[in-house]
Amino acid sequence: MTRRALLLSTALIAAATVAAVGSGASQLRDSQAASQAPRFTAHVDNPWFPLLPGTRYVYIGAKDGQPSRDVVTVTHRVRTIDGAPCVVVQDRLYLRGRLGERTTDWYTQDSRGRVWYFGEDTAELDRNGHVTSTSGTWLAGVNGAKPGIFMPAHPRVGQSFRQEFYKGQAEDHFKVIGLFSRVVAPGTKNALLTREWTPLEPGTIDHKLYVRGIGVVLEQTQKGGNERAELVSLTRGA
Repeated sequence: MTRRALLLSTALIAAATVAAVGSGASQLRDSQAASQAPRFTAHVDNPWFPLLPGTRYVYIGAKDGQPSRDVVTVTHRVRTIDGAPCVVVQDRLYLRGRLGERTTDWYTQDSRGRVWYFGEDTAELDRNGHVTSTSGTWLAGVNGAKPGIFMPAHPRVGQSFRQEFYKGQAEDHFKVIGLFSRVVAPGTKNALLTREWTPLEPGTIDHKLYVRGIGVVLEQTQKGGNERAELVSLTRGA
């Protein structure tokens, strides 16, 4: 992704924040509710959150007052969780050049094109590489943990979903607050803005900007912090 595109993305998230005010609330949907049990596949090709094996995303920004570099890699591995085949995604967060957090995430896609989040194994590390916390780790079907919808097939402004549920550990929610046309493709809705929050951190609100065909290009805390991550490199999988 070029620097120009990244600047456009940054401008969009600022404009979208204003445009989204007053869009109206929608009732939070239970991510488990469905008239029929969906079929799942590890082949995640939702255009708003594609996970092609071998793809590598690099983000730079700041976390906890420190410069950060986040490397996200979609692996070729598949793990079956609670009956669903999930693609394995590795996330490595570097703070001031050292590995500060390592996470493995599991995603799957249903027959309607929705991306589901089935768990994560996360660990925070000290300067010597020792694990200091695994808070936030969860797996669907274990100890009451439930999967959630990470991205709908056809996002609409006002849609709201629970991304995950493991009581007291993982309770993230998101809402679609903007769909926009980028300058490079007028008339095409290919930029998506979401607001994220969790009852575990009241007062903190994050925004994520997605570009169709790419995924997340910008994430930043809008309230309750100053974290930011901006996509600077994308290598497609083979």
